[in-house]
Amino acid sequence: MTIFAPDLYAEFDGRPATGDDLRIPAFASYGHFTAMQVRDRTVRGLALHLERLDSANRELFGLPLEGERVRELIGHALDGAGRHDASVRVHGFMPPGSTAPVPMVTVREPVPEDRTPRSLMSVPFARSLPHIKRPGEFCQTYYGQQARRAGFDEALLTSPGGMVTEGSITNIGFWDGASVVWPDAPALTGITMTLLESGLAGTDRPSVRHGVTLDGLGAYRAAFVTNSQGIAPVHRIDDTPFAVDEDLMTLLGRLHEAAPREAV
Repeated sequence: MTIFAPDLYAEFDGRPATGDDLRIPAFASYGHFTAMQVRDRTVRGLALHLERLDSANRELFGLPLEGERVRELIGHALDGAGRHDASVRVHGFMPPGSTAPVPMVTVREPVPEDRTPRSLMSVPFARSLPHIKRPGEFCQTYYGQQARRAGFDEALLTSPGGMVTEGSITNIGFWDGASVVWPDAPALTGITMTLLESGLAGTDRPSVRHGVTLDGLGAYRAAFVTNSQGIAPVHRIDDTPFAVDEDLMTLLGRLHEAAPREAV
């Protein structure tokens, strides 16, 4: 087993990662990834993860990243790590001199869903090419640390004019009393967010996209964030408080739980 962090196992293209392999992500951040929670060797929204990887690989390197091969690599890495439940990341890199993309799969302990209400600090930053999930995001890390130092849980990224885009590591949604509102702004379309959009379409609480501004936050009754680790309510953005809508959180949790799992 190759481990380069206390609980992390890594494979490059289906074999244990070597020191030379790990120099690629350590010194070259040009690449992409997706993150998922595996339970009993199944993943919610696996097809969406595979589609994300293939799309980003085509855009960055001009080559596909075949989904069935990635599925096999995830299963192989889980075997190598000896885990059925895990936090898994799949990265796409193009090593120097290579003519084909090389996937790296990392496996570590699973992260349980934490629905503790979150506080967000708005920051004036919007990611370039936000539709690509990629490593080495300096500004997201920087602003996330600044938010925590100020007593918040996460940074909320905003574009010029105070337009809300996304959390530093999450998507954000709002409840206006009739529908779930996602900010209509350039942002990464998260897998959990996509699963919720699909689930909400079959309820009496539709999902819509509207522009959301910091000075317009008072129009919303509740807010929540989503990422690969699940869904959590938001109780404060800057100085604007939000009540935790238990009915809304119960609905979102039920829809997320109902999303089909696929085997790896």
